Amino acid sequence: MKIAVLGAGALGCAIGSTLTQGGHETWLIDRSPAHVEAMRREGLQVDDADGSRRVKVRAATHAAEVGAVDLVVVLVKSFHTDSAMRGALDLIGPDTVVLSLQNGLGHEDVLSEIVGRERVLAGKTYVGGVMRAPGHIQSGVRGKFTYIGELDGQITERVQAIADAFNASGLATTVSDNILGTMWDKLLINVATGALTGITRLTYGQLYEEPVLKATALAAVTEAMAAAKAAGVRLSMTDAEQAWTLAAEGLSPEFKTSMLQSLEKGSVTEIDFINGAVVRWGEKLGVPTPVNSTLVACIKGIERAMTDQQRQGASA
Repeated sequence: MKIAVLGAGALGCAIGSTLTQGGHETWLIDRSPAHVEAMRREGLQVDDADGSRRVKVRAATHAAEVGAVDLVVVLVKSFHTDSAMRGALDLIGPDTVVLSLQNGLGHEDVLSEIVGRERVLAGKTYVGGVMRAPGHIQSGVRGKFTYIGELDGQITERVQAIADAFNASGLATTVSDNILGTMWDKLLINVATGALTGITRLTYGQLYEEPVLKATALAAVTEAMAAAKAAGVRLSMTDAEQAWTLAAEGLSPEFKTSMLQSLEKGSVTEIDFINGAVVRWGEKLGVPTPVNSTLVACIKGIERAMTDQQRQGASA
């Protein structure tokens, strides 16, 4: 299978290198010239539970270098989805399928407007990754599950073929007939930890040592579950404690959420597609979401301060 990973950051590289080692022609597309050049020159250095190794990968900064593929795995930051996909239309052939494995809710609608809803699959992954340096990642694939599905819940040959390819490569993947519920399940996990670690700058280990932060996390997840119930979504979790426990399962105490990693790099976050999505659904369905609204406001404040500092530095 010819696969393009659109957005080859830490997570994209973790998934892409696994598919490469599984024998698929996998292209890692990223807008960072330094990252792409490092991968082209020396391969991708992958640190994981098995140690450290270099994987010879295909890397590009532009979709035109790759051409049409069988599958596009979208892993760009949520706020780049529209521009990234519009800039990667060279990847789209007659039978190309587009699969979003991004955090949060709403990406499938954005992608559908660009490539057509009939091409789009939805998914969620619990694979983890941290960027150590250009061409160097820490990967968490073992024991981490990925769920994919058709937007209408049908079990089709194409979605099963993708799952089979992922599984054969070492990415534990299940086809879901309730992908919307699966996406909300993952959202609950992101809601539990992302914003809190972004605000406090704490690692997983530090976060889970603070009872007052756990109480806030559980309150945020409870609001999200209420919004999902009001929307008629079928969740696999029955209480907020499950999301809190799952969020850190298998991760080291030093691991950092993607939201914290974004802020540490001076980048805006995906808060609008995570806690912000809970707030929007709550407003739409009449479900109060004061905790999530507060977390969104705090992250937005941090982003504003960060942007102002960057502007001051640029003008100094």
